[in-house]
Order: sequence, then C-alpha cells, then structure tokens
Amino acid sequence: MKHKGILYLTQGAIIAALYVVLTLLANMLGLANYAVQVRFSEALTVLPIFTPAAIPGLFIGCLISNLLSGCVIWDVIFGSIATLLGALGTYLLRRHKLPALLPPILANTLIIPFVLVYAYGAEGALPFFMLTVGLGEIISCGILGYLLIGLMNTKGKGIKWK
Repeated sequence: MKHKGILYLTQGAIIAALYVVLTLLANMLGLANYAVQVRFSEALTVLPIFTPAAIPGLFIGCLISNLLSGCVIWDVIFGSIATLLGALGTYLLRRHKLPALLPPILANTLIIPFVLVYAYGAEGALPFFMLTVGLGEIISCGILGYLLIGLMNTKGKGIKWK
C-alpha cells in the first residue's frame, strides 16, 4: 500500500512540474495568457484518463504556473479552480475518450472570460472572450490532448499508471 501512495505522489508531482514548464514555455512565446490562450500544458488535462494522480497534479501545476506568470490573485484562484473542475470531469468521463476532452474546455470557456473582464479589466464582451478562450482550449485540450491520448495509448503500454 505504501508503494501506491508514493507512486500517486510522484505521478502528481511530475504532472505538476510538466504543467509548469509547458505553461512557462507557452508564456515565453506569448501564447499562455490574454484572450486567446494556447497553453501547451492544457493538453495534459487528458491525463486523469490514465491516473487520478493527475487531478491534484494539474491543479497544483496550474496554481504554480499562474503564480510564476505574475497573474492577479483572482486568476490564480479561478484559473486553478477551472483546471481542477476540468480534471475532475475528465476523470469521471475517463471511459469515454472524446467526451473526456470536454470538461476542461467547458470549465475554462465558462470561467476564464469572467477573470479576463473582472480581474484584468480586459475590454470586450464576455461572449467574445468565451469564443476566444474556447478556441484556445479546443486547440490545447481538444486537439493536443487528443494527440496525447493517442501517444499514451501507443507508447504508454510500458508505463504503469495505476
């Protein structure tokens, strides 16, 4: 039993670290923040399909990323909550690969536009930001996440996730 706890903790920590590195990379390229957000790290939101350790890993990774990126406190809080809700939804739908991609897309599309308008004072209408954030999430979670699932299913056979 101790071994499973260590494995869970290690997986979560690795996922958090990967999330931070990928977010900071996207941030350096000018893709991680503002109206259209293409965070490479959001592709990792599919990992709860493979291990429940991804749920806290993604949440902590997002929290750290937002802190290191200089986001306002409301973005740190609500952006991390959006990622947590998305990860939980993905885990609950893990037996259905395509529907499992939807929770992080929806959580971010519905939450982040409010952060942009009310925390950052971004000029524009909420529906516009829902569209732009949603498009970024479709690219990050939907397309890149789907590719990651395929990669994990073909190359991940030797990885012991559970």
